[in-house]
Amino acid sequence: MNIARIATFAFSGIEAVPVEVEVQLAPGIPAFLIVGLPDKAVGESRERVRAALIGLGLSLPPKRVLVNLAPADIVKEGSHFDLPIALGVLAAMGVVPREVVAGHAALGELSLDGAIRPVAGVLPAALGASARDLGLICPASQGGEAAWAGRIEVLAAPDLLALMNHFRGTQLLTPPQPPPLESIPTRGPCLSEVKGQESAKRALEIAAAGGHNLLMVGPPGAGKSMLAARLPALLPDLSPAEALEVSLVHSIAGLLRDGRLVVRPPFREPHHSASPAALIGGGGRARPGEISLAHHGVLFLDEWPEFPRAALEALRQPMETGRTTISRANAHVTYPARFQCIAAMNPCRCGYLGDAPRECGRAPRCGDDYRMRLSGPLLDRMDLAIEVLPVPASELAHAPSGETSAAVAARIAAARERQRERYGPEGPRCNAVAEGAVLERSLGADQPARQLAEQAADRLRLSARGYTRMLRVARTVADLAGSTPVQRGHVAEALAFRHRSTAPVASPG
Repeated sequence: MNIARIATFAFSGIEAVPVEVEVQLAPGIPAFLIVGLPDKAVGESRERVRAALIGLGLSLPPKRVLVNLAPADIVKEGSHFDLPIALGVLAAMGVVPREVVAGHAALGELSLDGAIRPVAGVLPAALGASARDLGLICPASQGGEAAWAGRIEVLAAPDLLALMNHFRGTQLLTPPQPPPLESIPTRGPCLSEVKGQESAKRALEIAAAGGHNLLMVGPPGAGKSMLAARLPALLPDLSPAEALEVSLVHSIAGLLRDGRLVVRPPFREPHHSASPAALIGGGGRARPGEISLAHHGVLFLDEWPEFPRAALEALRQPMETGRTTISRANAHVTYPARFQCIAAMNPCRCGYLGDAPRECGRAPRCGDDYRMRLSGPLLDRMDLAIEVLPVPASELAHAPSGETSAAVAARIAAARERQRERYGPEGPRCNAVAEGAVLERSLGADQPARQLAEQAADRLRLSARGYTRMLRVARTVADLAGSTPVQRGHVAEALAFRHRSTAPVASPG
């Protein structure tokens, strides 16, 4: 039986699912058929493969060409099936050695002249090939990305002709090397440029040190977006394991540039017109959404109540579990989504509630209606909430510069290091995700601190979730102070940032 085989991958979330491409040349009416639940992009591969072969001076034999993508019960999506189908056809024709092709997995899109174009998912495919002891054939521009998989043979070819010559021994493809793993400092505005706003800057520091969610409420121009823009420079680098997780998501989304792993926490800021699918993930091909692209990083939601209600409510489960599951009739796809939510909003639709000369005629009802766009369960998931008040012009003109981002980032890095030492490599990555017995052991709180926490929880009627999140913030405040036990003052500061989550902003002055 004249059958050639080569491996490739489909993708379910960030997991590479093995797919075997079987190509048969059989007598009969000339035809080129692809079976195995291909989508439209895979079905069109036959024309790209045919054109690429013509560009090489080859033509399909006058036979029935049957391509089977096994297992046949998994939907095959994407243009990356072009290259394995072409190599399978060439092996079945005897142009390239069949046994050599069978020892590799391949993915890449073909142009009409045989050039191999970059595709999404090379990094998870490389890890999948490594797990199956296979080599990987990929586009030349993504060889460095594939090389991160370790000790596997990576053939990064610019076109089909170079691959054919390599298999014949007339040309040698140089093994690619992974790009250097280096942290590129986050370029952005410095925290020292923010005049005043001491309470807001303190809340930003606590949020960065513990990975906590933060809500900022204030009138237009008070500085909410300005503060959020300075958060990336405060965050420490990702650990190697975190960098790999984030890079896998970005590779699946086709956002991994120059083969470099993502070593800085991502910062995503979708527009408030984003659909639920854009924010959470989904669509016809179930792509990762903004919350997954912000995995181990920051999701900044400006004008928070203006987002579609369905999109906001869909945030609730990922904020608790750290993952999102996209359900379809034929599959369930899960993406990681352990993100830090930073949200900003005005106190009302006009933005000036509490400022008598400027507020609209519907005050204070307009503020109540505006806040009603955010459900109680969603607000309960915000660890810190602050009122960002406008800074008077006199203070803007004469206030001295505050601490630089580098100085604050050093304190945050020290606090994160204390958390890593306390929880260990198998424990939570930061205080914001510590829970249960792990959180209880980490507190080491003295009796006055515990008494204050319990009394305040009863008085403020905190939910169990709210009480736990308040303790996590207190633990972070203690870490910033270099204190092993959580003390009464740490709990008091955490309670101050927990209380009055969306109260109206007072009139300036």
